[in-house]
Amino acid sequence: MNENRKTIIVKEIVYWKENRMLPEHYCDYLLTLYTEGNHPAKEADSISKSSLTLFLGSLCLSFIPIIVFLFYFTELSFILQMSISLIFLTFCIGSIYFLKYRHLGADIAISAAVLIFLLASVHMVIQLFPGNLMMLNSMLIFHCLIWFITGRKFKLLYLTISSCVGFILLIGLFFYKIS
Repeated sequence: MNENRKTIIVKEIVYWKENRMLPEHYCDYLLTLYTEGNHPAKEADSISKSSLTLFLGSLCLSFIPIIVFLFYFTELSFILQMSISLIFLTFCIGSIYFLKYRHLGADIAISAAVLIFLLASVHMVIQLFPGNLMMLNSMLIFHCLIWFITGRKFKLLYLTISSCVGFILLIGLFFYKIS
């Protein structure tokens, strides 16, 4: 078979693989067959995927100190603080869906989204209900429930463990205040 034709076929198979038109192992087999085992794109592809995961994850993680700084060290209005945290949370959720769609690890983005949501909701409760510990404890229990359900549904052990530790700490705090 002439080289021009092989190049066209290999490009088409790579396109099928990227757009999931065929299962990945079929595409790998066809690429190995048509390139006679000399298809080096797999290593470069995995390097770019891990770089993308690391970039999006660290970008999402960098939002956490920014949120803490906005809430506790600036005099921005409450609405502006909540708007910025909502934008950051939306970006993290979008990153999660993008990474899941590409079959990449979204654990860092999930952790960042959960922490941003926790910080924003606790700050909101403190601003709207100052001094009301019952509302704050209710919000924390709500977060522990969400973390537990999400951890069990998506098989994320760190969220399940975090929710259990949170429940234990809240129960310990409750019994400490009673005595």
